[in-house]
Amino acid sequence: MAIEAAEIERLLREAFPTAKITITDLAGDGNHYAAEIIAEEFRGKNRVEQQRMVYAALKGKMDGPAGELHALALTTRAPE
Repeated sequence: MAIEAAEIERLLREAFPTAKITITDLAGDGNHYAAEIIAEEFRGKNRVEQQRMVYAALKGKMDGPAGELHALALTTRAPE
């Protein structure tokens, strides 16, 4: 089952309301995306902590083989 880029952005926006978020569909199949998230919430967090925050924001959409989102390449950072 595929997921729309708008749904990914909606979930991320709930967790990171002031973030700059860019979602790119990498394969055109609704299963492989890249996301760049620039959020103040990441300040002081290492990359692993930032990515855990993103996965938590996705509320299980990437969980296991039945997940709606198969792959998400992440770029995360705090604003400069």
